[in-house]
Amino acid sequence: MNLEQQFHHDSLLQKTRRHFLRDCTTGLGALWFASMAGRAWGSDGPLKKDAARPLLPATPPLRAKAKRVIYLHMAGSPSQHELFDYKPELAKIDGKDCPESFLKGKQFAFIQGVPKMLGPQFEFKQHGQSGQWVSDRMPHFATVADDVCFIKSMYTDQFNHGPAQLLLHTGTQNPGWASAGAWTTYGLGSENQNLPGFIVLTSGGKNPDAGKSVWGSGFLPSVYQGVQCRSQGDPVLFLSNPEGITRGLRRRTLDALNEINQKTAKEVGDPETLTRIAQYELAFRMQVDASDAFDIQQEPAGIHALYGTQPGKESFANNCLLARRLAERGVRYIQLFDWGWDSHGAGENEALNHGFKDKCRQVDRALMALITDLKQRGLFEDTLIVWSGEFGRTPMRENRAGVEMKLVGRDHNPGAFTLWMAGGGVKGGLSYGETDDFGYQSVIDRVSVHDFHATMLHLLGFDHMKFTYPVSGVNMRLTNVTKPGSEVVKGVLG
Repeated sequence: MNLEQQFHHDSLLQKTRRHFLRDCTTGLGALWFASMAGRAWGSDGPLKKDAARPLLPATPPLRAKAKRVIYLHMAGSPSQHELFDYKPELAKIDGKDCPESFLKGKQFAFIQGVPKMLGPQFEFKQHGQSGQWVSDRMPHFATVADDVCFIKSMYTDQFNHGPAQLLLHTGTQNPGWASAGAWTTYGLGSENQNLPGFIVLTSGGKNPDAGKSVWGSGFLPSVYQGVQCRSQGDPVLFLSNPEGITRGLRRRTLDALNEINQKTAKEVGDPETLTRIAQYELAFRMQVDASDAFDIQQEPAGIHALYGTQPGKESFANNCLLARRLAERGVRYIQLFDWGWDSHGAGENEALNHGFKDKCRQVDRALMALITDLKQRGLFEDTLIVWSGEFGRTPMRENRAGVEMKLVGRDHNPGAFTLWMAGGGVKGGLSYGETDDFGYQSVIDRVSVHDFHATMLHLLGFDHMKFTYPVSGVNMRLTNVTKPGSEVVKGVLG
């Protein structure tokens, strides 16, 4: 067959039954697709983008309360029982055998047999005019409690770290889907064309268990994936010119590459070729702007004292300051991952009475500083700040093979965890939803991961049902077409 016939043959191979049913002239296809694809038939469809400038800022279809997102993920999942979800009834049964009803039909990562109940390990007090409960592990953060909305009734259906992190950030536990940051930059572009629209910063010495998939672009064009940057040395590896290579020579080299890629794009028609050109150009512009944005030593001494930074080192405090600097420079989505919150109690570094206290000291001041700093710069009202782990922890003390360990820890609990938001159209000083008397299961105003995604997109100016991207005949969305029923949590909106 000739080339034209080959292209036609290849295109037919890409067709699916959904394409046939959707395009069926009798109209049955449309009826089927509307019912089976989670109402995505009424979606707005793919956005029109300039392939040469895919990150140009865009106006969302709805009135937005937030212009940008700073997501603070505590990888490993901190215990809500030791931070924000105060349960005095749990303290009363500390050390007693766990009720059988808590164990029947449940799946745990490590607990076996009959564990002991474990009361809160630290003291709680109410703070601010709103009377928010915060433990003594977060004394600095407690001073901004009136600015924060705590959602205490979050739940997930994943109990292992990797799948739970993927679900939280991509809407599914499976790899290969677009992350929330990629969706945001796809929808809104970026206000700064000299920096990536989606930047990722890590601390704690490791990346999250799910790897880089949690900031990937999935089926969206790759220009919308997160760019992992460093808080020490060059922000991006190999960003600086090698020895003997001038900026002018690099410009000429890039022009030659772009000419080849433009020719390839015309011949093949692959949009990713144009994406590659845009990424090369962005990297060239970043050589100047990124170095300036990531130089926290430009900040005055008072700001360093506020955050508790350590210039030249990798730390959560440094990354929070960088998040503020990136936000004021127009970066759309800033994702921080801090590793080390998996408090099983198998070793001192992950015990509630040792490593957990260290982790709290590392983030407490910086969390307060980020909110305070954004407020004093006029950025708080249109910046959505989110803090969470990927699931919660059990009200039982973890054991291994049915034997109680020397150190204190809690196992994974998908049934309840706390997520808080601040700024960006969220109602401050609010505690939304409730868990049971022991903090084991969310019971009042339960909020799923997809409900949270719908709410975040709403604050950014999108209807989560209409904000879609076509993949193999299905209009995919962050709230997952296979999980109908996701709703905006209106009770948290300011």
